[in-house]
Amino acid sequence: MSSSSAPLTIWSPQFLWTSIGSNALIFLSAFEALAVTTIMPTVSRDLDGEALYSVAFSGMLAASVIGMVVAGRWADNLGPTRPLLVAILVFLVGLIVSGTAEAMHLFIVGRVLQGLGSGGVGVAIYVVVARLYPAELHPKIFGAFAAAWVLPSLIGPPLAGVVAELFSWHWVFLGVAVVMVGASLLLVPTLRALRGTSTRNTDAAGSPTNILWAIAVAVGILAISLGGDAGGPVGVPVVIVAAAVVVLAIRPLLPAGTLLARRGLAATTLLRAGVAAAFYASEIYLPYMLNVNYELPPWLSGLVLTVAALSWAAASALQGRLGDRMSHEAALRYGAALLVVGIGVVLLTAALALVPVVAASGWLVAGFGMGLMFPRMSTLALAYSTERDQGFNSAAMSIADAAGGATAIAFSGIVFLAFGMSFVAAFALTAVIALVAVPLAFRSRASVQPASGL
Repeated sequence: MSSSSAPLTIWSPQFLWTSIGSNALIFLSAFEALAVTTIMPTVSRDLDGEALYSVAFSGMLAASVIGMVVAGRWADNLGPTRPLLVAILVFLVGLIVSGTAEAMHLFIVGRVLQGLGSGGVGVAIYVVVARLYPAELHPKIFGAFAAAWVLPSLIGPPLAGVVAELFSWHWVFLGVAVVMVGASLLLVPTLRALRGTSTRNTDAAGSPTNILWAIAVAVGILAISLGGDAGGPVGVPVVIVAAAVVVLAIRPLLPAGTLLARRGLAATTLLRAGVAAAFYASEIYLPYMLNVNYELPPWLSGLVLTVAALSWAAASALQGRLGDRMSHEAALRYGAALLVVGIGVVLLTAALALVPVVAASGWLVAGFGMGLMFPRMSTLALAYSTERDQGFNSAAMSIADAAGGATAIAFSGIVFLAFGMSFVAAFALTAVIALVAVPLAFRSRASVQPASGL
């Protein structure tokens, strides 16, 4: 067969460098996220910033909400070239600021910039895929993106721990920045070709008003974290007001009825926020506990993240193979139950000072539950969408994920400090969040079935 008649793949010459570059950006984003979770106990001790430990995570996730909304509107109006380049630049600046920080507050500024950039990069890359690749290649490129998230789970935590021990935690950030420059250069020809491809989408999801709401959500989440750190008569009112701001501001960014857990899409979106909240807030304290209570080195305590990531990937593959043999409702219910069990095991490990392998076993179960749920929640979101609101509903899932995780991390930080840096208290909160999320899995099926028949 001649090359001219060969079937198109994501590695065909016209897509090759775009596929390599975009997958490299996804890989580096995943690596950075897992690496930071591994080395944060070292960073917080080195910068005398234990009180701001949770802010380093909640601040990044909160800022990513702004990046998602801004990049989405910008890409719709002017094409993905400028928003992607700006998002990459902001992410790079954030890596450099954190990587050179000598104070915790400056480190957090860098993390906020990383959140703005990573949120924008994710949205802009998806627009590049929509504009460049034919529809029949979309499952393949998104499958490659999924694989690009799995590989860092194998090498990210231990590599970050080794770099932090042998050299300095600073080089974890600076090293990612150097590699990201090279990955970005691979996309330059594609971005030039896509420059100015505008659809002038006027959908309200990317309206200037929603950008303001996204900023309000991010500011509110940061205020919860900082208000909890302040404590006392000043901190409590700040936390209450900030929580109210987050609830009010996030409503326009999510499907109608989400905060009321209306059956169908709304409940599915709220479930996404709930399970992300429980999992992400637990994840940041698990390596911390293993490092502090069991004196495990960063590279070894970080391996527990690899365990969960691998079980997540295995469950995702399993639910894909089962297809219709496992209903969406069953996948969500089993997944939510497994998440409760997994976090419960981690909580018992902290409360009873059990051996670390017990916590790792629990986290494997939690990761498996997440792997069952996440693909099915995304599938349901598209099934409940029309062409007119596919973008809004897809963005809402990402926003719920980031805002739910950031808010839970902020409150878990408050609880952690309020009880004297208690890991038991932090995991007790995340276990309650996971338990409360379970009923939402039973409301994912709408009373009136969507057009797709789901």
